[in-house]
This record gives sequence, C-alpha cells and structure tokens, in this order.
Amino acid sequence: MPGEARPSTGEQARQHALAQLRQAILHGEMAPAQRLVENELAEQFGVTRAGIRAALIDLEAQGLVERIRNRGSRVRVVTVEEAVAITECRMVLEGLCAAKAAALASDEQLAELTELGTAMTKAVADGEPVTYSELNQELHAKVREFSGQRTAVDLLERLNAQLVRHRFKLALRPGRPQHSLNEHLAMIEAIRARDPQAAEAAVRAHLTSVIEALRD
Repeated sequence: MPGEARPSTGEQARQHALAQLRQAILHGEMAPAQRLVENELAEQFGVTRAGIRAALIDLEAQGLVERIRNRGSRVRVVTVEEAVAITECRMVLEGLCAAKAAALASDEQLAELTELGTAMTKAVADGEPVTYSELNQELHAKVREFSGQRTAVDLLERLNAQLVRHRFKLALRPGRPQHSLNEHLAMIEAIRARDPQAAEAAVRAHLTSVIEALRD
C-alpha cells in the first residue's frame, strides 16, 4: 500500500527483502546473470545492506542466486543440463504426489482437477500459451497440495523455482502447449480414476517429454 512503512532492520527486514527479491527473480524481473548490487537493492527495498546480504545468502541456499568470488552476487544461470537433472528429480517427487493424490483426493478436489483440464483445453484451442502455462503450474500445484505429502511439496517448491526461465521459454515454443495438453489430461484422468500407478506413470511420461523438449 502507498505510504506503508517497511521494516528497515532486523529479521522482518530480512524477510521482506527475501520475499521481494525472490518474487522479482521468479517473475523474470531480474534476468539470469544479472548482477545484484547490495547498495542498489537496499535502496530499492528500503532495508539495510545487512538485510540484503542476509537475503542473498538465503537465496543462494535456494539455488536462485550465486556468489562470485570478489565480484558479489548475481542471479544464477541454470544450464540446460542442470534443468534436465532438476526435472529428473521432479519426476520422482511429482510421481509420488500424483500417486498420493489418486489415493487421497476428495470428490471436490477431483472436480477441481477436471475444471483445470477443461480450462487448459480451452487455452490451447484459443491460442493462449501464457494462460496455458499459468494453468499448467496451477494443475501441478493442486496435485502436490492434494497429495498431502508435505516433504515432497517443500522439495518441489525449491526445485521448481530454479526452472522458471526454462519453463517460460518452453511455454512459448510453438506447438509445445498442444503437445503437453494430452499428457496433462492423462494425469488428471488417472488421478480421477483413483489409480495411483497410472497417475505416477502419467507424470513420468509428461516429465520425460519435458526433458526431451529441454534438450531439443
């Protein structure tokens, strides 16, 4: 809110700076390899340099920032091979979540997944890749949520944060949404059928396709 006071020191300041910086990186406002100058960030977010420095250390631990010896910090560049390795880890964890969701989801939750599938189909038909990408992320988030597997969810949130740039590029690749739509619909159908093995297999098939697209 305009005029809202922001904490300049202490733990609240660090958390504020951390949240703001993280969102800027995840939303693409700060590009890979962009230098992160402590003085500039402290002024931008209205916190001390110490608060910014602590936030940068946290973001380094999350894999979003890298510290270059004698040169400060920059937004971490995730190579294609790293993105593939991260997606391989996602395959195991998201497969687990899909299997759990198939076993545990309520009828209301299954209806939510069906609605998402319908919306994704419409986005593809309407030629709206950005909308499709947003719905794609919402679908994966819902499956994680419905799994009740908190440990897997925490790990996936860290892994997914590192893939933002690659995910956005894939979403805008001509023909990619049409290709992945059926994979997502298969995931939804397997979960709705309450078939854990089929749900896990559908996730693995989808993420195998993502790896192929990353390497293409």
